[in-house]
Amino acid sequence: MAWNLDSDRPIFLQIVERIQQDIISGKYSPGEKLPSVRDLAAEAAVNPNTMQKAFSELERTGLVYSVRTSGRYITEDNTMIEELKSSIAKEKIQEFLILMQNLGYKNEEILALMSQTMKGAEQ
Repeated sequence: MAWNLDSDRPIFLQIVERIQQDIISGKYSPGEKLPSVRDLAAEAAVNPNTMQKAFSELERTGLVYSVRTSGRYITEDNTMIEELKSSIAKEKIQEFLILMQNLGYKNEEILALMSQTMKGAEQ
């Protein structure tokens, strides 16, 4: 099934974000080999050159590394993965807070609403 990519932002950046999410969520484990560029491009329904550009960006950040003739692998640096996870989480929380503030909520109201919603989700 094709990945849900939109035309509002560069496709390769959306692919980078998707692979980052797959890594921090545990879909890909540290040290695990990634599928080939062609395989992932087919899965995402994008041009292999676009996938290659995304892989190059992931390599540049150190999250992925290449082993000549063997493919690409996820970093084994758990600290890097945890820092990325924390960074993305903080970014998402900040986006959420801005949205809630734009709706007129104060921080105390946001906390109360979140607490109430989380209690409802536990049931």
